[in-house]
Amino acid sequence: MEGEGELLDLSHLSEAEQTSILEVLLRDSDLRCLDEGRVRTLQEKEADPVRLRLLSGAWFHEERRKRYRDTKDGVDIIQASIRGRKPRTELSVSGVFKGQTEDAPPTNNNDPSSQIEDKKEEDDKRSNRSPPTARPRPKPRSPNPQDTDSVSSVVTEADLMPLRPGISISTLSLQSNYTLCGSMMSLFSSGEFGAVEVKGRVLFSLDYDTQREKLQVRVCRCEGLAAAHKNHSDPYAKAYLLPDKSSHSKKKTTVKKKTLNPVFDQTLKYKMSVSEVRGRTLNLSVWHAAPLGRNLFLGEVELELAHWDWTHTDPDWYQLQPRLQCSPESISSRGNIRLSIKFTPAGSEGGGLPPSGELHICLWQAQGLLSTKGGAIDSFVKSYVLPDAGRLSGQKTRMVKRSISPIYNHTMVYEGFQPADLREACAELTVWHREGIKTHLLGGVRLSPGTGLSYGAAVCWMDSTEEEVTMWTSMILNPSHWIDTTLPIRTNLANRQK
Repeated sequence: MEGEGELLDLSHLSEAEQTSILEVLLRDSDLRCLDEGRVRTLQEKEADPVRLRLLSGAWFHEERRKRYRDTKDGVDIIQASIRGRKPRTELSVSGVFKGQTEDAPPTNNNDPSSQIEDKKEEDDKRSNRSPPTARPRPKPRSPNPQDTDSVSSVVTEADLMPLRPGISISTLSLQSNYTLCGSMMSLFSSGEFGAVEVKGRVLFSLDYDTQREKLQVRVCRCEGLAAAHKNHSDPYAKAYLLPDKSSHSKKKTTVKKKTLNPVFDQTLKYKMSVSEVRGRTLNLSVWHAAPLGRNLFLGEVELELAHWDWTHTDPDWYQLQPRLQCSPESISSRGNIRLSIKFTPAGSEGGGLPPSGELHICLWQAQGLLSTKGGAIDSFVKSYVLPDAGRLSGQKTRMVKRSISPIYNHTMVYEGFQPADLREACAELTVWHREGIKTHLLGGVRLSPGTGLSYGAAVCWMDSTEEEVTMWTSMILNPSHWIDTTLPIRTNLANRQK
């Protein structure tokens, strides 16, 4: 049962699906304990072994073992899959499946995930199995065609931190980096806007529980809302953590009937890490619930959470704003990407190795990917080192499914470089969204000197920003050293000829 081929990849499941599986496992464990207690009671009371075999159900288990001798129990396979993916630490629901760890959270006996973990720890102790060690930093490798269509990545948070000395040239954190002339929500929304004049204000507070990794949005009340129907409204509040506009991100209060000053006093909760929260924008909107027809928009507030002061937990008043429409073309960035680059000159590692200069590009993570429809997406990153735009120059990461903050943890290696070549070249990294059989370009970065020239010829793709030029220049000036940074995934890449 412990064979590698029998383990399942559960990382692609949504949090709701993960929670359901954990609850089923816990319920199965509880039922087994109850049945064992029932059998022990029968053994004490029943003297007839034939009748005991019948009442205890032993006959059924014997027949099942005969019929399914070579079949493993599904519960055992799932528990082994979870146990084989991560160290034995207390995890969030999503961490059980994705291998993410927390910083010493307290034990919660009411949490199904923690109870399942306790049972798995006992199993590990009985089998004298040592916990899996943290994965080392991936070594640079040549492109492998089999990697191009891989499924979602399973990487721990510890894997995101480079296990090596490096040079950081940017203080940009992993946060949403959108420049919008209007509401981000307007990119995805549909409904009745403008039918009612927006006025009034909303009182709410934000609090992040670091131990439980939960964001809590406490919606207190509204004042002075616009009347949507006969001098009153039936208001409710709705929240999203953009750019995720899926049902997982959507939270709502109850509807308050016939009032312009509703008192909600409700808390909307989100389970996610603080790094994930910093990449989100809170959209809190107020609506009139129409029994027939479409609900009417009464106003909204949007807050970027990247620099929010989490020590401030008192509620504040915010004036409701109308929804200003903005077009997708007005977006200058669709998130951020964290990466490291290094140039290794020929013979710098001793023994004549490497035989030629090597350019290493390590793609760690993207944060807050903003798709055209909102919500979690399937994404991958493609790379070229221009001016070589041929098929052999193209490499790409595995595709990470259903995530707006995908972890790629992929290293690309390009050989045959001389130091002088770097001043004429450009490393182009583009992020793509796969939707069915189609792929859509979200944006990218271009690392180069930014001179507009390559080997004396004018080229459109040597259009790097100041941040991108700084990173490329630092790599040239610091050979054999990793350069770490986080860059915006910009949408204004100049169109180059194929």
